[in-house]
Amino acid sequence: MESFEDLFPKETSFAVSDAKRFIYYKPSNKIDLQIRPGDKIKENTVTFKALTIQQKISEHINSNVFGIPYYGTSVPILHDGTPQGCVTAILSSAQLRFLADFLTVRIEDSWKPIPHKDIMFLEAQHRKTWVQSNRGMGTNKFNLSELEYILPADLFIRCHRSYIVNVNYIAEIQPDSHSTFLLIMKDGTKVPVSQTYAKHFRKILAF
Repeated sequence: MESFEDLFPKETSFAVSDAKRFIYYKPSNKIDLQIRPGDKIKENTVTFKALTIQQKISEHINSNVFGIPYYGTSVPILHDGTPQGCVTAILSSAQLRFLADFLTVRIEDSWKPIPHKDIMFLEAQHRKTWVQSNRGMGTNKFNLSELEYILPADLFIRCHRSYIVNVNYIAEIQPDSHSTFLLIMKDGTKVPVSQTYAKHFRKILAF
């Protein structure tokens, strides 16, 4: 949990649920939704929506649900395509300005902030996270599971335990063996879509 907390502003609230109820809640001094372990997940919450659509979602939720508005990012935990739980980061609207729209990447002997839109794909290799972008390839200190949590869902999709791709840089999707796919990226790189992620990948890209 500590590594996820590092990805968000210091004063962020966090909630963890199973498929029906919250099982953990850590409020911040900026926003407290008064969630208690054992509370049923309410409809119209960002947690409920992430479990329903079975994918990460970031959304503003009005005050009708918890009495105060909030901005939440929720990532469902899936097993064999079935949601088992969800992790949610909760921010007040005033905190949104602290959420960066870039990743800081180490390229050779310097660090460069790379806008999300310029990132082609991310790869886990040799215990490092490699970021391929229009500005070169370098490394980021977080692993793919942590980055999957914060990267915008309208741009990035997990397609393999070792890859996250920016859908805008997919040039072609080719069928591969055993109901999997092979992505041809615009720079010519070939990225696999594993069986584990193939169904979710097809659902998101609607084919």
